[in-house]
Amino acid sequence: MSLSSSSSTPAPPVGTAREHSERLTLPWWAWPAALAVAGLLAAELWMGATGMRAWLPFVVLIPAAVAALAWLGRIRVAVRDGELWVDDAHLPVRHVADAVPLDAAGRREVLGVGADPLAFVVQRPWIGGAVQVVLDDPADPTPFWVVSTRRQVELAAAILAARDAA
Repeated sequence: MSLSSSSSTPAPPVGTAREHSERLTLPWWAWPAALAVAGLLAAELWMGATGMRAWLPFVVLIPAAVAALAWLGRIRVAVRDGELWVDDAHLPVRHVADAVPLDAAGRREVLGVGADPLAFVVQRPWIGGAVQVVLDDPADPTPFWVVSTRRQVELAAAILAARDAA
């Protein structure tokens, strides 16, 4: 009995638009570290109070730490429907001149001392890589976008493929 499937999809041909999507979440170790700090702070406050006030720090600080961690990891980066989406900001790919993958050193150089103050930057310090998206829109004063990503080569390729398909 053969288990082969005829519904497998081939890889898209080179030069066609690819979609890209990722969420800029925190590293796994940030969760236990933040929850431990919130728990220790709550325990410190618990030792100085009595009655209902003793448990209030646990009820407030632990959920607040979880909410803060979830908020820090909320940013989504996507290329879909001919647009680059970074959280709620979007850029039509027809205005993209180039997309350059950056490692940590390249990102530091682009965002360093000589950085352009008009650039659109979504940078997460816990993510080493980024993509610099150079714009070609005379009506927009923004020279480029810098977006943190863990898969900089794939994001740059998806942006350029979507631009070429548009």
